[in-house]
Amino acid sequence: MTVKKGSGTMLSRRQALKAVAGAAAALPLFNINHVWSQDVAYDGEVFDAEGATISIGEWGGFWEENVRELLVDQFEQDFNCRVLWDSSFPWFPKYVAAGPQNPPFAMVNWNLPEMTKTAKAGDYFLDQADVVANVPNAAGLWPFALDNGIGLTWAFGQYCHAYRSDLADPAPDSFASFWEDRFANLRGTYITSNTLFMAFFMTASGVFGQDQYDMEAGFQAMREAMPLKISDFTGNMQTLLERGEVEIGVQVDGEVYMQKDRGIAVEPYIWREFQPILTQTKTISRYADPMQKKLAFALLNRTLDPEFITKFDEVFWLRPTHRDAVVPANLANAGVQNTADGAEGLWIPDWGWFIENEMEIVETVNDIFAS
Repeated sequence: MTVKKGSGTMLSRRQALKAVAGAAAALPLFNINHVWSQDVAYDGEVFDAEGATISIGEWGGFWEENVRELLVDQFEQDFNCRVLWDSSFPWFPKYVAAGPQNPPFAMVNWNLPEMTKTAKAGDYFLDQADVVANVPNAAGLWPFALDNGIGLTWAFGQYCHAYRSDLADPAPDSFASFWEDRFANLRGTYITSNTLFMAFFMTASGVFGQDQYDMEAGFQAMREAMPLKISDFTGNMQTLLERGEVEIGVQVDGEVYMQKDRGIAVEPYIWREFQPILTQTKTISRYADPMQKKLAFALLNRTLDPEFITKFDEVFWLRPTHRDAVVPANLANAGVQNTADGAEGLWIPDWGWFIENEMEIVETVNDIFAS
C-alpha cells in the first residue's frame, strides 16, 4: 500500500508509519509520564514519606487544634511527613482558580453543597470507588456514608429544631411545629448561603409540597415563617436561644446536646420527616502528586479509624459513620446509638438539584427575608 504525497511522489506504508511515529515522538509528553498519571496504592500500613508535605483544607480554630492533637501530630511522626493545614474556607474558588490538574489540596473536608458544586465544575476528585479501594477502614462505613457519590462521610449530625424547654410548652412534636403562631418572631433559621438553611428549605418543600423539588411550596413556607430571626451560623443560633430571642430554631443535634451539657434549658426535636443530615465528608484530589495522594489515603484511613472517631465525637458531639466506633458517654447519655437501625432512613438531599436552582432559590428567599 502506498500513500500519495502532495508533491506527487508516493510514500510507502512503512515510511508513512515511521513519519507518524517520529512526529509523535517530537510532541511533549502528556498523560503517560506526568507524575499524577502514576498509579498509587495504599494498603493501610505505615510508610516513610521522607519528610514530604501533604496539603489539606479543613476547618480551623478549635476544630484544627483538637484534630491535630487527636490525629495529625501522631500521623506526622509515624509517616515522617508534614501536614500543611489551610483553614481559609471556602475551597471551591481555590480549586477553580488552580484547575483540576493543579489541585490546591490533596484532601479536603467538606459540607456537601460546596463539594458537589466543585465536582460539577470539573474533574477534581478521585472516584469514590478508587478511594474506598485504597482506604481499608472504609470497609466499616455504614452505607449512607457513601450515598453522596463523591467523598467519604466520616461524621455527621442530625437536623433538628432546637427549642427552649422552659419556654416552649407544649414541646414541638413535628417539623411543622416551627410555623405555629406562638413562635412568631421567636423562631430562627439561617442566611441562604448556610448549608443548614438549604437543608431546611428542601425539607420544607417536601413536607408542605410534593417532594424536595417543590420550590413553590418551599417559598410559601418561608413566607409563612415570617417574622423570624436570621442567623449566620450555628454558634450564633445557640446565643439567640440562650438569650431567649429565639424559642425554636434550626440546628444540628450535637449543638443542642453541647448546650444542655452547659446547663442551658434546650432540647432537640430531631426531624423525623425526611431525616436529613449535616455531614463531614472528605475527598482526595485526582491529580495530586503520587506522594501527596498516598499520604491522603493514609490520613483518610486514620480519620476512619473507629478509635479516632470515638475520641473526636466526644469532643465535637457528632455521630459516627463507622459501625465499629463506640458512641462516647456524652452522646450515649443523650440517646445516640451507632446501630444499623439508627443509620436506616437517613437522607442525603439532592444537592446537585439545589445547586442547579440555587440562584432562583437564593434570590427569592432573600427577598422574602428582606420583607
